[in-house]
Amino acid sequence: MKRYLSLKTLREVQDLIRQEFPQRRVRTTCAIERSVGRITAEPLFARYSVPEVHLAAMDGIAVRSEDTWGASEQKAVTLHDFARVNTGNVIPAGYDAVIMIEDVRMVGGTAVIRKSASSWQHVRPAGEDIAESEMIIPSGHRIRPHDIGALAAYGFVEVPVLTVTIGIIPTGTELVPAGIRPLPGQVVESNTVMAQAWLNSLGATCRRYPPTADEPDQIRAAIRHAASENDVVIVSAGSSAGTRDFTALVMAEIGEVLVHGIGIKPGKPAIIGRVESVPVIGMPGYPLSALTVLREVIVPLLSRFGLPAPDPEVLTAELTTTLHSEVGTCEFVLLSIGNIRDRWVAVPLSRGSGVQMSGVRANAFLRIPDELEGYEAGQTVPVELLVPRSQAASALLVTGSHDPSLDHLTELVGARGVSLHSSHTGSMGGILALKRRSCHAAPMHLLSPEDGEYNIPFLEKYLPGEEVTLVCVAEREQGIVSREGLTLSELPGHSFVNRQKGSGTRLLLDYRLREMGIATGSIPGYDRELTTHIGVALAVKTGEAEAGMCVYSAAQALGLPFVPVGKERYEIAFRTADGDDPRMRALETAISSPEFREILSRLGGYATLETGVRRQVP
Repeated sequence: MKRYLSLKTLREVQDLIRQEFPQRRVRTTCAIERSVGRITAEPLFARYSVPEVHLAAMDGIAVRSEDTWGASEQKAVTLHDFARVNTGNVIPAGYDAVIMIEDVRMVGGTAVIRKSASSWQHVRPAGEDIAESEMIIPSGHRIRPHDIGALAAYGFVEVPVLTVTIGIIPTGTELVPAGIRPLPGQVVESNTVMAQAWLNSLGATCRRYPPTADEPDQIRAAIRHAASENDVVIVSAGSSAGTRDFTALVMAEIGEVLVHGIGIKPGKPAIIGRVESVPVIGMPGYPLSALTVLREVIVPLLSRFGLPAPDPEVLTAELTTTLHSEVGTCEFVLLSIGNIRDRWVAVPLSRGSGVQMSGVRANAFLRIPDELEGYEAGQTVPVELLVPRSQAASALLVTGSHDPSLDHLTELVGARGVSLHSSHTGSMGGILALKRRSCHAAPMHLLSPEDGEYNIPFLEKYLPGEEVTLVCVAEREQGIVSREGLTLSELPGHSFVNRQKGSGTRLLLDYRLREMGIATGSIPGYDRELTTHIGVALAVKTGEAEAGMCVYSAAQALGLPFVPVGKERYEIAFRTADGDDPRMRALETAISSPEFREILSRLGGYATLETGVRRQVP
């Protein structure tokens, strides 16, 4: 099994770059990627889900989790039915978990394990990155270099002098070019598009080569050719320890490997080498890993050629969530930050290195030093801005229940100079965030079983004595989404995917099932939880489950049958004292606008008679 060389800290790597690569000055004229720094004219929505099927998140074996039950250090379990997979491979039908290859001992044609696997362990579920019809970026958005990679990944192809010539080599047999909808098991080559755009914006002249298959001879020839006509070479993917990762092996044969493995997360498998005095950087294939290596290793390398990157602005913000990190690893966490009553608040985004939308949604990031075990919720930490401070100050943090209409509110408030950042924690999560003052507003739809009232009883319980304003977004239809038109009474015996505990959808469903005398234990998969309505509908569309519960607009967006269960009041709550905040006024104006009513009508499943109506608590 291939291993990394001794890990070097990020500080050691940056020192090594200064020591091993002397300063040079290269002058030339060049064209730049036209969309960098431009402003979008319309919102861009995902044309398909990424990924579209379940993928392996680790190198290992795909198994049925139930076959592993009972495995422990004291009791080995021998598996006869499994499939060998590498990171990014499609999970074969019938398997629901992946065991890392490090935890497997192969004996003949069997696999011996000493640790049981939970369902969906080390599996990237369909739509983990983005679901079909979700917004990527709104209009009025200045495209940043790493936005380019996201746009390319989701099907968009249309969207400077000291320089350094950089040859970029994408590797991977599964790659397809940007603009081509990938088949299951294929990946849009987006990382090198992102790298070219970013480095060009800093003054580099990039040459992107055709994809190279995962074959040592082809990779060897590609690196030699690129090193002969560039000042720096970047090899995208192939730097990890999978069965098809050859970059380090080839680089050692034709040059020198200085570093294989950096103590950073994401981005650990990065390689730094040299071929004929030309720096060769191995960049990991996961999008957020590639983003980190670009920012922390490759961009600093450009300063050796007289192309320093501008220093990011740093400010202090209060974390909303505890973040644990491994000592010895410098971790980078993407954030949505906003200013609440003269206090900066930081909301961590998904830490999965394959979740490219985190890079698009982020307006800052946190660097957790390698000597720390992390930070606690409520702790004040230094964060580095990815946008101008004025743009970060315009952020409106919305935490709570998900609804597809939030994407459209993002677009409408954006026209008023406000950037809406929503995180989907469920209605109860929103109330608690509002209580902690870690968000500006909280969408919710919580039904009180005692009196059938929505939201107010919960606000009175959890924010006693607080003056809170509720603005109605709409009355919306909740119901059962399926491919067969299943009704609520027909759910027993059919596989199901649920919303998370504490969400209004979950409370409503539990309430209706109790009314009908249906035991949740009779519904397979009832404890399988997703955080968005689109996620539920997507799970049904891909066959992961036969049914779920979501709003009508999510079912309609994916073309699925929908059987109504009931109407509910979906409202956004905020402290009344914050109503004079220009960002809150922009949100209220957007909700009450004719444009928003028209959008709700087009989405379907919304009654707008109460849209924009205020209620006060107490």
